[in-house]
Amino acid sequence: MTASFAPPTLAQPTSLGAVLQQQGFAVLDAASMCALSGCNRSDLEALRDQWADLPPDAYLRDGGRYRRRRHASFVVQDGRITQAPHRAHWQPLEYNALHGGMQRMFEPMTAEVVAQPVWTPLLLWLATVCSTLKGHQPWFVEAHQFRIDTTDGIGRPTPEGAHRDGVDLVAVFLVNREGVKGGESRVFDAAGPNGQRFTLSQPWSVLLLDDTRVIHESTPIQPLATGGWRDTLVLTLRANGFQDEDPTR
Repeated sequence: MTASFAPPTLAQPTSLGAVLQQQGFAVLDAASMCALSGCNRSDLEALRDQWADLPPDAYLRDGGRYRRRRHASFVVQDGRITQAPHRAHWQPLEYNALHGGMQRMFEPMTAEVVAQPVWTPLLLWLATVCSTLKGHQPWFVEAHQFRIDTTDGIGRPTPEGAHRDGVDLVAVFLVNREGVKGGESRVFDAAGPNGQRFTLSQPWSVLLLDDTRVIHESTPIQPLATGGWRDTLVLTLRANGFQDEDPTR
C-alpha cells in the first residue's frame, strides 16, 4: 500500500448505530464523542498528562523499546461500574500471533486516572453502544493506556500486524500525537477484501470497531522531531467474562 494520510469519514452522532451495523466500524470526532458520552472536553484534556509516566512494556517480543503502557479491568452491569482486581492481559495466538499465549502483567492504571470524572460516563456510553449492537448484558472491559514513541527511530502501535482482539467492541481514542508522522489506521472486512485507511489526528476522536466483523492495525510512526510520540487510550468490551487462558490446555 502507498502512504495515505487522509482524514476519516466521520459518523454523525444520530447515525452511529446504523454506521456500525452497516460497515462494522465508525469514527467520531471529539465533539460528537463528548455529546454522546456526556464527557466534558476539558476533563478529557486534563487526562493528557497521565500518559507522561507510563512504564515500558516489558513483553515486546521484537526487542523494541518504543511502547509504554498501563492496564486496568472493569465490569459494567446495569449502569454500575466495578473495577476488577488487577489481572494479567491475555490473548490467544489466533488473535495475536506475536504476543498471544502470554500472561502479560502490565503495571496498573493509577488511582488518579480511574478517579477522573470522565471515566464513568465513558465506560457507561461504550457499554450502551455495545449493548445496542450485541444485546443488553454485562460487559467486561479492559483499558489500556499506550504511548508509542520513536526511541528506536520507529514506533510500532501494532507490532502484531492486522488483527482482531477476540472481544466484541474495540474503542481506540487518540489522546495526542506530537512530532511524528505515520500512525495510519487501517480497517479491513474480516470476511472479504474491503478496507479503509485514514489517520486520526484530533485529540479525543475515536475509532469504534465491531471486533467480530473487522480486523485492524496502525502503521508505524516515524519522528518529525526528537522525542516524538503518539498516545492512545484503547478500551475493549467483551461478553461472558474476561479473555483468559483455557486451564484445560
